[in-house]
Amino acid sequence: MAQLSARMASGLYRLVLRGLPSGLFGRLLLLLMLTMVVSRVLAATLVSGLPPLTAWGEPGAALAASPQTGLVHLGWLLDAVALVMAAWLGARWTRVPLRKLNVAAKAIGGCMRRAPLLEEGALECREATRMFNQMQARIRQQMLQRDQFVAAVSHDLRTPLNRLARRAQALSDPQQRQRFDKDIGEMHEMIRTTLDTLRGLAEPEPMVQIDVATLLRSLAEDARDSAQDVQLVGELACAPVLAQASALRRCVSNLIGNALRYGQYARISLLDKGDQLQISVHDNGPGIPEAAFNKVLTPFYQLASTQPCHRGGVGLGLATASDIARRHGGALTLANHPEGGLVATLSLPRQLDRVSKADAVTRFGSIGHPPAD
Repeated sequence: MAQLSARMASGLYRLVLRGLPSGLFGRLLLLLMLTMVVSRVLAATLVSGLPPLTAWGEPGAALAASPQTGLVHLGWLLDAVALVMAAWLGARWTRVPLRKLNVAAKAIGGCMRRAPLLEEGALECREATRMFNQMQARIRQQMLQRDQFVAAVSHDLRTPLNRLARRAQALSDPQQRQRFDKDIGEMHEMIRTTLDTLRGLAEPEPMVQIDVATLLRSLAEDARDSAQDVQLVGELACAPVLAQASALRRCVSNLIGNALRYGQYARISLLDKGDQLQISVHDNGPGIPEAAFNKVLTPFYQLASTQPCHRGGVGLGLATASDIARRHGGALTLANHPEGGLVATLSLPRQLDRVSKADAVTRFGSIGHPPAD
């Protein structure tokens, strides 16, 4: 019975909304007129219960006029209350759809696959929502075309690179063969990095509870298996955090790779602040000028260096890590260590940038559980 009443009330509400003027001005004007009529009816109802006005001229009429005057003031008060209520309802008509539009505009950078907004509210609000949905659809289509183009070009590049690699093995000079292998390997790494970046932007990944300490130990062991100096520093015990598993692993891996490219070692530390986690990667390289901190977080930007050991890469490592951090509601910050080297700190909030899990589903695709080992 309660559900039937709720459905009837909802249907009546939608019917009333269909009968309202489409424009915001028409709705506000109709609302003001209705509130004025209601306030006048209330005032007339109260006045009708008083003694007739003809009694005012008789002796003692001054005493009888006092309640009449009070009711006039009450009528003014009712008018004021009615106008305030009208203003509140009018603001609500515009605030609710505009708030949804504002939330969607903020989240559009995190996920382009969110469902189109429902066109509701006044005519102006519906037109703004319709234009926003069209803009999102055009951007999504352009990103899809870009990803398809880059994937096709990358595939076409791999074919001649594989032929060059086979021909390089036939060279009789070991030094020439080593140089060819090194150049071909760098080109393969450039293609792989570019595809990984585009894959992270194009494909949504579910949010799962991740044991960050276990993830850091796994990355450090993988690096040591490749004869790289990567060590964990300090206490690593912390509660799990909600994040994208593959994206977070790629983010930290990029920070470790950047540290090893410009230094001889990488030192990883984990700090649990309760409301957020901080993962820091410290190297012993030359560091970065403070004026270039923001620049190195942009795609394809690399600092000029004359040292041969700093060659390689396409400038996507830190940019990809920073983008993954932003998608999780966090941030990637850089700082030069007082004793030398660069410290890259990844901050991950536990509240997903203070958004609910329902909104996280919209932004990231879904919320699941960690895969079984």
